[in-house]
Amino acid sequence: MKKIYMILAVLAISASSCKKDFIDLVPEDSYIGETFYKTPDQFRQAVIAAYTPLKDVLLNDYFTSEMHSDNSIYQPYPSNRGTAYIYREQISDFTNTSTNDYANAVWQHCYTGISRTNIVIERLPAATFDAAVKAPLDGEAKFLRAYYYFKLVRLYGGLPLFLKEVKNADDAFKKRATVDEVYAQIIADAKDAISELAPPAKFPQSGYATKGAATMLLAEVYATQKKWAEAETLLNTLSAMGYGLNANYADAFSPTNKNSKESIFEVQYLNGSVLGTSPNPLPFQFLPRSTNISIVLAAVVDGKGANINNSSTGGWNTPSQDLIDSYEPGDNRLDASIGIAEGTYNTSNLFVYSANKSIINYTPASGKVGVPYIKKYMHSPVATTLGTNDNFPIYRYSDALLLLAEAQNEQGKSPMTALSAVRSRAGLTTASADPGTLRNVIAHERRVELAFENHRWNDLVRTGKAIETVNAFGDKLRTQVNYLTSDAYKLNQNKLLFPIPQYEVELNPSGMIQNPGY
Repeated sequence: MKKIYMILAVLAISASSCKKDFIDLVPEDSYIGETFYKTPDQFRQAVIAAYTPLKDVLLNDYFTSEMHSDNSIYQPYPSNRGTAYIYREQISDFTNTSTNDYANAVWQHCYTGISRTNIVIERLPAATFDAAVKAPLDGEAKFLRAYYYFKLVRLYGGLPLFLKEVKNADDAFKKRATVDEVYAQIIADAKDAISELAPPAKFPQSGYATKGAATMLLAEVYATQKKWAEAETLLNTLSAMGYGLNANYADAFSPTNKNSKESIFEVQYLNGSVLGTSPNPLPFQFLPRSTNISIVLAAVVDGKGANINNSSTGGWNTPSQDLIDSYEPGDNRLDASIGIAEGTYNTSNLFVYSANKSIINYTPASGKVGVPYIKKYMHSPVATTLGTNDNFPIYRYSDALLLLAEAQNEQGKSPMTALSAVRSRAGLTTASADPGTLRNVIAHERRVELAFENHRWNDLVRTGKAIETVNAFGDKLRTQVNYLTSDAYKLNQNKLLFPIPQYEVELNPSGMIQNPGY
């Protein structure tokens, strides 16, 4: 982050040192900051630039969420001990340090997004077009800024609050604000976004943030702060905006059903919209690493699987046996979420696929092993060597229903309507129980309903279950794999937060005090 701001500051200082009466170096056919931010279209482009880091965040987010929990693990790769593999393994094993590039990338990309939103938010009031046109632009920028800060504060604790465009070197160095101060800003931004954005005009939606997205974000903030009544009030407004559950669980992830009524906010991939047209590389990263993954792809591309080599990118976010065992009999979300790649490992520790199998009642063929993989994002590759056509969900309506059930239960109210809606779609029934028992039922529902959507770690921390859950999972995992180090999965209070990136501490030692334990 500081590197970005320092570059911006140097550019700003250099620009101000040149006088127009000396020489005018600005090409008349090019834009600079002073001339670009004028029209609605130009501000729209600037807002789109603020969405773009969401994709960069997602490339690392699953390491700090699903893999940093009991939901998924990694495929060991003893043939390659480069730092890129070791760093990612360390996040999963809870042994990461302040120099871990993959954990630090989440910090870097979120602050990149924040810096872009700040430019829009600060420059928009001076624009001369109608206030009604400005409102949604400001609302989207504030939603994004709130989202980026919300992700950061939960991972790192107190943060430097950058709320204005950095224009000189001094602006680039701030002390860490308190957690309460960061949350106050998140809430302020989310409230502004709710007031400035409209509900979805139709379904499928455009992909841009809406009043519903800002409402869901603020509700989750309130739930994190255990302000249950405030969260409940917000969540109860979403159905009137047109949101609802799709008939089938798998429909929420199908590329033919993007931005549906169940989608509150999702990151866009290859859908032809102005938000971006790049394919989604994540599904290939979630398959066992191999020189040929065509057998799995054939199952989703009418039998015509491309020979794609993911040996340098795959092997991550493998569903844990603990998660698989947690699905109840008859839960249709299991088959929709997880598949089995069957085959063998060669002497280079690469997987040689022989079949793609259903996880339901799976038994390995003789001489073969079955490796579970995330199936819910595995659809037709539209760029055969780059990725798939799948969007990535940030907030879904089922998430809102389960958060509503939790908020109601914590207040002593009945959560059965919201909870039963989610479980009924999964093919399950719900028996009423006391609030203490229902707390565990709701937590279980969030785990399986939202599996691989990057909620699990935050849910464990929010509910106070992270330490006991992760340490128990580590004990169980040691009986299943042989690659864990002695300090893996030894979670304590300090490790509930990630360390501040070391380069931030070194650039600003008086303002960026490292988190305890690192």
